Amino acid sequence: MKRTLFLVSIAALAAYLLSPMPGRSVPLDERIHEKQRQLGKARRTEGVLTTTITRLNTRLEALRGELRRVDVQLARVQDDLVRRREQLLRLRDRLQRARDRLERMRRRLGAAREVLAARLVELYKDDRPDLLTVVLEADGFADLLEQAEFLDRIARQDAVIVERVRQLRDRARAQAKRLAALETAAQRAAQDVLRRRDNVAATRDQLAQARADLDATRADRRVVLASVRGSRRQAQEDLRALEAEQVRVAARLRAAATAPAPGAPQVAPIRPGSGQLIWPIDGSITSPFGPRWGRLHAGLDIGAPEGTPIRAAASGRVVLAGWQGGYGNYTCIQHDASLSTCYAHQSRLGTTQGATVAQGEVMGYVGNTGNSFGAHLHFEVRVGGSPVDPLGYL
Repeated sequence: MKRTLFLVSIAALAAYLLSPMPGRSVPLDERIHEKQRQLGKARRTEGVLTTTITRLNTRLEALRGELRRVDVQLARVQDDLVRRREQLLRLRDRLQRARDRLERMRRRLGAAREVLAARLVELYKDDRPDLLTVVLEADGFADLLEQAEFLDRIARQDAVIVERVRQLRDRARAQAKRLAALETAAQRAAQDVLRRRDNVAATRDQLAQARADLDATRADRRVVLASVRGSRRQAQEDLRALEAEQVRVAARLRAAATAPAPGAPQVAPIRPGSGQLIWPIDGSITSPFGPRWGRLHAGLDIGAPEGTPIRAAASGRVVLAGWQGGYGNYTCIQHDASLSTCYAHQSRLGTTQGATVAQGEVMGYVGNTGNSFGAHLHFEVRVGGSPVDPLGYL
């Protein structure tokens, strides 16, 4: 019971450790499938990133065009602002001249008012006679005419003074209104142009910020794309190496099948379920043949203590015996023209390449070499070099 729990715990630990590190799968076929999955994922990610960068480039080009348009608009508004400022300067000159004229008119109005006031005082003091008095006191007709003309001249002079004061007052009021209108127009013109310029400048700043954000996003995507491409190239190299390793194993098995050892028995291919093979060790299956963690598990994992003798499942010739990458110490025995069995993760080999072994003969020992997470035997049955389910032959 304790042994079973220990083996289950080891299997669970192996599943946990293998999940984040798919490249550490034990069998060669699983590693190939995992590298193919990684490569496909990298290619899809690369395609998405390439499309995203292309879209960002399109948006950036559109923003550049918008910025050029806004720059032209900003230049026009700036020119308009310069013209408005020149107009404002001219308006200010006109205002200054108008102020000067107003000041002169006010001085003249003040002088006219002083003259009028003096004249009124003089009339009051002189107690000038009216027309009836002049007629009654005149010394003849000639004297009457002279006195009447004199009074008329005085009256006309007084009327001119009064009219002059009135005109100066009206002109001063009108000039003050014109000054107020000019000041209002100048202020509105300046505020309008400044507002337009600020609006265009704000739009340009927003576009520039959007372009900067897109540039930063594109730079980030390019960094990620470069990393994905590097990972994809590494996965391609790993996949090529694993496929080459797989080809070498299959080639050795095919070569052994076409060149059997002298005197080796010519046995017909074993049919699935014939039960001709014996179990290489006495132990429990900790991982069956078939899909595992999204990949093909190309054999049976049989739990056993390290150093447990491994027996040949059938008679045949040893065509592989030595270190084989993730398989660790690895032995393959060719039984007939197509059937072979393979034994991985041995602590040490019990036979050599080219040797002939009999069914049940010890040809190695259980170990934990290669990509393995605990002592066990990885047992494979291959037909024509390709892995099949060993349970169909045991």
